[in-house]
Amino acid sequence: MHSTPPTSIEPPDDKAVIELISPDRLNPYLTACAGDSAAALALYRWNSDLAAAFFEPLGHLEIMLRNALDARLVARQQRRGRTTEWYIDRQVPLSGKARGDIAQAQERAGRGNAAATPRGKVIAELSFGFWRFLLARQYKTSLWPDLAGAFPHAPNRALTTVEDPVKRLHKFRNRIAHHEGIWHLPLEARRDDIQTVLGFIAPAAAAWVADASRIDDVLARRP
Repeated sequence: MHSTPPTSIEPPDDKAVIELISPDRLNPYLTACAGDSAAALALYRWNSDLAAAFFEPLGHLEIMLRNALDARLVARQQRRGRTTEWYIDRQVPLSGKARGDIAQAQERAGRGNAAATPRGKVIAELSFGFWRFLLARQYKTSLWPDLAGAFPHAPNRALTTVEDPVKRLHKFRNRIAHHEGIWHLPLEARRDDIQTVLGFIAPAAAAWVADASRIDDVLARRP
């Protein structure tokens, strides 16, 4: 058999890559790297790796947070003798925006047949933003007394103890979802916010997420 000679790999054309990513998007990276395009692209790539590393634990956080809050709302309905789902019941004091989000979630989950949609699908369709705003100050005297039970390991029952880190993580997650830069942000603090909120819900959950996290490894490889 004749072996095929190795194909030489052309070095990447920085100009072509920059043009496709867009100079405007890369400008902050170029500025940070004193105009060195190769260094800017390395920083950009590291930012992408960071975003991926953070997105994994953020995904776990979102699922665990929504399930913990949903469980408290279900319990709230049961204590009040209400037989309808909390997201349908008009006696649950949700804002107009929240009601709109629920209607959209039902539509997406039911594909036009919302009445027959399993509740699990509706809950899964509600965005991180929906749950973040359930922890807003507007619900401090209405829903928070019940929702506080979702965080049995928090140091106190103050709404801001939970709302503040969740608010920061929601903003941070949105930056990642829109492919915006995070390399210049306080990344260790956001890593700690994830662990803090999960620890409020269940220390075992926080440990499970931390055990598989790649965040520290990626942080250590900063170019």
